[in-house]
Amino acid sequence: MKKSPLIALCLAASALTGGVAHAEVIAINQPALPLTEARISTLPDDQQAVWRAYLLRSRLQMEIDRQSLPAELAPGQTPPPPPVAAGGGSKTMPLDQPARWYRSAEARAIADTIVSFQTPAGGWSKNQDRTGPPRLPGQRYANDAETMAQDPANFDAPTDRFWTFVGSLDNDATTTEMRFLQHVAAALPRADGDVYRASFVRGVEYLLAAQYPNGGWPQNWPLEGGFHDGITFNDNAVAKAASLLGEVAQQDQYDFVPQRLRQQAGIAVQKGIDLILAAQVRRDGALLGWPQQVDPLTLEPISARNYEPRSIASGETTDILEFLMSRPDPTPEIRAAIEGGIAWLKSAAVRGYAWERVGNEGRKLFPREGAGPLWSRNYDIVTGQPIFGDKDRTIHDDVNNISEGRRNGYSWWVTQPQRALDAYEDWRK
Repeated sequence: MKKSPLIALCLAASALTGGVAHAEVIAINQPALPLTEARISTLPDDQQAVWRAYLLRSRLQMEIDRQSLPAELAPGQTPPPPPVAAGGGSKTMPLDQPARWYRSAEARAIADTIVSFQTPAGGWSKNQDRTGPPRLPGQRYANDAETMAQDPANFDAPTDRFWTFVGSLDNDATTTEMRFLQHVAAALPRADGDVYRASFVRGVEYLLAAQYPNGGWPQNWPLEGGFHDGITFNDNAVAKAASLLGEVAQQDQYDFVPQRLRQQAGIAVQKGIDLILAAQVRRDGALLGWPQQVDPLTLEPISARNYEPRSIASGETTDILEFLMSRPDPTPEIRAAIEGGIAWLKSAAVRGYAWERVGNEGRKLFPREGAGPLWSRNYDIVTGQPIFGDKDRTIHDDVNNISEGRRNGYSWWVTQPQRALDAYEDWRK
């Protein structure tokens, strides 16, 4: 696939000038809006009640989660320190072991730690090492925030530095814990597995409770505000929640889940698919790709962290296309979404350039005959051209011109869309 004329021109200018002379700051990233009562009041009258009920449920659950910790302590008892700083995450919960391994003491110890860190809401926090010891009474469900600085200019600064991502779909949280528990429960079909089955069922209830009225899922639930309230395609959060609920609704291995929840799970999956279709970016009537996240009320693309601008995102588009292509008996609407997304990925591919380390300068984009295809991580919603963010909120048209730390600390040019293109060739047959 040939480069578009504008992409080719930008890349050529960057290569010839070292990425400086013709590069521009083209915009300043704007923060995403949280879900609030004031915003809900702008909806049509017949839609407001269900959203207000959702917001109230979230606030009540947040209070229940918070109060659960002091309730575990004796009067005057000092709470234990929080878990060790983030690390491990899904890698500490392997899902690809032989069935017999999940009966082992090692697997059961991981499962016991997982159960101990489940929040009253039924979810789990991200990036936690599940090979560590179980949670102690009064110990927090998550470690301190990744950024402890109280900086209003930082979109990622939490409202509470000591309570964040407590219940999350970010970085494969919650769905990975649930899948690991299911493996252990399947290996322990009798009473020994009941505690893990019960924990899994609470996870199903969590996913159902966290789903927005329109079918999307926020990054964190209970809601924490900011971009975390956005419907999150990043880390494949929406599709992974929908996929797991789809299995719960249809597969016999989940027959321990109450039938009413399995029925609700099936409904939730269809709502999730409808949301995915509604959130696909359109330009001049053409279906394109998907953003990293969208506003829960308007479904408009929104920003995330300071350096993550609203955009069409090639990685998230890849994940969503793979999910849609996995659906049995796709509807005409699903087929149209797939065809549009694939056509957009093909049009956005760049060949003849490499994204690699250059001496002591870190990673840069530079010409290399026969290299590619590559895709930019983010594309401007209006122009369709690659865009790149920096920590100071500036948005650039040239990756080589952003700060070295941010240039090396993020995957600005990626190859995974080729997975979707390869899968499409099999799907269309």
